[in-house]
This record gives sequence, structure tokens and C-alpha cells, in this order.
Amino acid sequence: MIEGLQSFQNVFKIPELKRRVLITAGLLIAYRLGAHVPTPGIDGHALAQFFDQMQQGLLGMVDLFSGGNLRRLSIFALGIMPYISASIILQLLTVVVPALERLAKEGEAGRKKITQYTRYGTIVLSAIQALGIAYGLERMPTPTGATIVPYPGWGFRLLTVLTLTAGTALIMWIGEQISEKGIGNGISLIIFAGIVVRLPSAIVASYTLITTGEMKLFVFLALCALMLAVTAAVVLMQEGQRKIPVQYARRVVGRRVYGGQSTHIPLRINTAGVIPVIFASSLILFPATLTNFMPHPWMQAIADALSPGRFSYTVLYMALIVFFAYFYTAIVFNPVDLADNMKKYGGFIPGVRPGKKTAEYIDHVLTRITLPGALFLAVISVLPDFLIRWFNVPFYFGGTSLLIVVGVALDTVRQMESHLLMRNYEGFLKKSRSRSGAFGRG
Repeated sequence: MIEGLQSFQNVFKIPELKRRVLITAGLLIAYRLGAHVPTPGIDGHALAQFFDQMQQGLLGMVDLFSGGNLRRLSIFALGIMPYISASIILQLLTVVVPALERLAKEGEAGRKKITQYTRYGTIVLSAIQALGIAYGLERMPTPTGATIVPYPGWGFRLLTVLTLTAGTALIMWIGEQISEKGIGNGISLIIFAGIVVRLPSAIVASYTLITTGEMKLFVFLALCALMLAVTAAVVLMQEGQRKIPVQYARRVVGRRVYGGQSTHIPLRINTAGVIPVIFASSLILFPATLTNFMPHPWMQAIADALSPGRFSYTVLYMALIVFFAYFYTAIVFNPVDLADNMKKYGGFIPGVRPGKKTAEYIDHVLTRITLPGALFLAVISVLPDFLIRWFNVPFYFGGTSLLIVVGVALDTVRQMESHLLMRNYEGFLKKSRSRSGAFGRG
């Protein structure tokens, strides 16, 4: 405990790291302040009644990822999900569109161009979602029959589209500023902040249910123990890796001898971190959000099928997580480039020929170890559905949210530790100083 406090104090002894931490904290505070600025033209009390009725359905999960902004319909009601959806679309198109693939290989200039396209896509998706929300709010009745939108019409719709789209653009800018000038991944930290801020109200709601007898104390303690066990399992899987031994041949250059040493390649069980969970959540919530506000029966049927707790939702959600685990791993880790670099510097895996055979071997191992990591993410992510169904848990804090909170926290601490270790300060993670990688890279 004392060593942990000492490591935390060391953060503020490094001017650059101190500045990054303060910038990150300031931008996150600004994000949370914006979450309390309401969108004009809404009856907030009537909207709160509607969400109290729908909190365990699709809208409850959407509201979780927006940090409670959708419940209040603040200027940040859409959250960061349109940006994530646009990123997914661009990354998928990069694989199939030759022009985008060439851009991705052009280095920093190409990445900037793709980022620019992602921003444009975010604005388009935000406008579409905002218009769908405006239409839906005009038609939504509350349990008491009150009207959520007192003055419906195109004036309200256009104002809502403008407000929510501008709010998403501001969140996108905040996330990019955190990634560039702060510490950690900005987009992941925004989602992290939105989830963590709900924890105090969840604890109060649980206490209320215990005092009224609606929830047994034993059930609550069992759920707490389960959350601790899941947290430990998440940390274990996030830190787990397969070490592939590498031997470097001795080379004589002039009068100096290079190589001749043994090392290893740390292939992580969960290379993609929490990105598959965020991507899958965004992709499954985007169409469901649109269809939930459409009056057509077949659109409502789609929304019902994609509601949390439904079998179709669970199967699709788990399949998307597994898909994105492999997809994102393929993006961030290239076995061919690694094998070429090893061959260039005289490195080889014992028993495996350098070059193509090495790339195939690394790809085979990575494919095998990614499967248990992806299945773990999928199983943990659907855990809240079963908790709500079996124990009537009053809050949606577990599974998906727990994965994101733990993964983002580990990534941020690891980045802070790298700054500390570069300046010969004691780090936070005593046993994993040599481990590399980030959980929230995007």
C-alpha cells in the first residue's frame, strides 16, 4: 500500500507526466460537465419516467455507454458510439477497398487521411442517429401519458440534430486531445468515465433494495464476490501471454560481435484488449437504436430481437466479439513484418526456418491463443444478461462494463508506468515491467 502511494507520488515529480495527467483529468471533467447540459425542447421529467420503465432493455445499455447522457438527453446523448461505428466501417473498408488499403500503408500521412474520413463518417452517423432519436421522442408515451416533446415538428428535429451532432463532435475532439496530449486512450477513457460515474448510484440502488427486502443480503454479497472473481479473471487474461523463444545468431561487424543472445516474443492471449467488446457493443447498438425509434412493425421486431436478454442478441453479440478479436489482432499484429525483421537481424525460432515458415508459425500460434481470449471476452460480456434475468440486479455494472473498466485502467496505469521507468522511478506493476502493448489501442 505504501509502495503504491509512493509510485503515485512519483507521477507528480515528472513535469511531462504531471502535465499529461492534469490534461487528461481536466478534459474528462469537462466531458462530465457537458453531460449535464440538456438538449432544448425536452420535458426532462417525462423522459426520466420513460427511462425508468426501459432501464433493463436496449435503451438501458445504450444509456450505460453514454454515461447517463441519453437518460437526460444532454448534448452528449449520442456518446462516442458514432465515432466508434465510423472507425469500424473505415477499418473494414480498408481491407476490401484498394485505395484505402494504399492509404493505410502510406504511413503517418495515410493514417491522417483515414482519420479525417472517420471524422466525416462520425458526423454523418451522428446526424442520422440524432434524427431517429428526435422522431422517436415525439412518438414515445410515458407511463403516465405525459408528452416528452411539448412542441414537436421540424424545428425540434433540426435543433436536436444540430445539438447532438455538435456534442458528438466535441466528444470526438476531447478523445483525440486526451490520446495526443494526455495519458491513455482518449476514446476508451471517455467510455470508462461514463461507466464509473454510474457506480455510486448503483450502490445506492442496491442498498435501497436490501433495506426494503427486495434483494437478500446474501445475494448481494454473492454478486460482490462474483464481481471480484470476474475482475481477477479479467486481469489474469489481459496479462496472460505465450512466449515464443527467439535465438539471434552471432554476427561479426568489423571488430565488434553482435547477436548470440536468446530472447522471446510475447504473444498475448488477448492482443486486442477491450476493443472487441467496444466495437461489438457499438455495432449491435447502432441498428438497434435506429429501429427502436421506428414505428414500422418489422423494424420493431428487429429492435426486440436485438434487445439485451434475448437469445438472438446474446448469440450475435458473442459472435461479434469473437470476430473483432481476430479482426483487430490481425490489424495491430503482422506476423509477416515480424518474421522479416527477425530474418533481417539474424533472429530465428529454434526448429523453424526463417522467413515465410516463421510467419506461418507465429500466425498459427496467435490464431490458437486468440480463441480462448475471445471466448472469455464473449462469456464475460453477456454475464449481466444472466444476472438481471436470474437475480434481478438493479444495475448494469458487470460483464461488458467491467471488462472496459479493468482493461482501460490497466492500459492507463501501464502507460504511466512506462514514463516512470524511463526516468528510473519505481513503477506500479512490479512483475510486468517488460510486458508491452495496450488494451485500448485504437
